[in-house]
Amino acid sequence: QVQLVESGGGLVQAGGSLRLSCAASGRTFNSYALGWFRQAPEKEREFVGSISRGDNSVYYTDSVKGRFTISRDNAKNTAYLQMNSLKPEDTAVYYCAASPRFGLLIRENSYDTWGQGTQVTVSS
Repeated sequence: QVQLVESGGGLVQAGGSLRLSCAASGRTFNSYALGWFRQAPEKEREFVGSISRGDNSVYYTDSVKGRFTISRDNAKNTAYLQMNSLKPEDTAVYYCAASPRFGLLIRENSYDTWGQGTQVTVSS
């Protein structure tokens, strides 16, 4: 089982960019699908996007399409969430999650392992 550690969060002005990283322990990183989720204050955690194991297909929630990009570097055991054109409504704690299941996974309960989260704050 992998362990996940997110980094790269911070404070950015609206319209700016951030790149989040999700570093995984273990030697079977390429056997996991990865997902990004976020939780804004007083809101439920929501799906942001995911990247599958194997063919690295990606899927995004509508609100981030065209602005966010998920990628992975299996040699570095790291996944990334590149966030461009950030908006104040993107402010949240961002989590990465891993699952050994195939396909594009959008449900929280499809994931077995979660990172601790990293705060992203977008000022207007």
